[in-house]
Amino acid sequence: MAALRQIAFYGKGGIGKSTTSQNTLAALAEMGQKILIVGCDPKADSTRLILHQKAQDTILSLAAEAGSVEDLELEDVMKVGFNDIRCVESGGPEPGVGCAGRGVITSINFLEENGAYEGVDYVSYDVLGDVVCGGFAMPIRENKAQEIYIVMSGEMMAMYAANNISKGILKYANSGGVRLGGLVCNERQTDKEYELAESLAGKLGTKLIYFVPRDNIVQHAELRRMTCIEFAPESKQAEHYRNLATKIHANVGNGTIPTPITMDELEDLLMEHGIMKAVDESEIGKKASELGLTAVA
Repeated sequence: MAALRQIAFYGKGGIGKSTTSQNTLAALAEMGQKILIVGCDPKADSTRLILHQKAQDTILSLAAEAGSVEDLELEDVMKVGFNDIRCVESGGPEPGVGCAGRGVITSINFLEENGAYEGVDYVSYDVLGDVVCGGFAMPIRENKAQEIYIVMSGEMMAMYAANNISKGILKYANSGGVRLGGLVCNERQTDKEYELAESLAGKLGTKLIYFVPRDNIVQHAELRRMTCIEFAPESKQAEHYRNLATKIHANVGNGTIPTPITMDELEDLLMEHGIMKAVDESEIGKKASELGLTAVA
């Protein structure tokens, strides 16, 4: 039997990380891989497309109802969805109260102790990447997730988050076995997006593992709480997710220790591709138009 692969999808909130991860995992399951998803986002939306429901009951909420996590059984917290994918959500406290990372730590310990990782080929952690507190670094820090895939776009803040996540991976790379598996660019149709994603990957010492084109069929599938793999299996978009799944499946032992860059270097990267200049000029043009003036470059 092949060794268990523990992967994690990190990325800026709102970048399409959960959508990308669930579609990719659905494609891996279609290939015959046995999958466990551990949702590590307080929104508990890491499994909704697999289970066809708004939000799965979380380990923390169920533990609160039961009295403690020790009072729970594995079947209380784990549900099985599309293509026999096992799903768990760690959950988090009420907004503004407590540390959301605590749910991640509690969940992983509970799942390990209760045999959730037995009989699966992949464990996938879906982690919010804007948050840099220790709890969210748990899958990296405790050497749980061995391969990190960062979902990003050509937007500056998504690239900034990808760079920050790389800093976290670098911090724990030597004490554990965690490696950066690559970047996944979820297209937002910004200027020179593919070129920027390739350049950032190069700067971080990794590769752009896949560029996922934007397609409204993703939204149509999501409205029905389904992945594209299930909702539109013959679509081009489903094929893109299958290609991404194939790339990840083949990406064994190719992870790298990232080489994060400074904020100045990130801005230089945008300048090199003419993005900062293009933004400035468009803003000037827009303001001039509002004032009924002709902009002078």
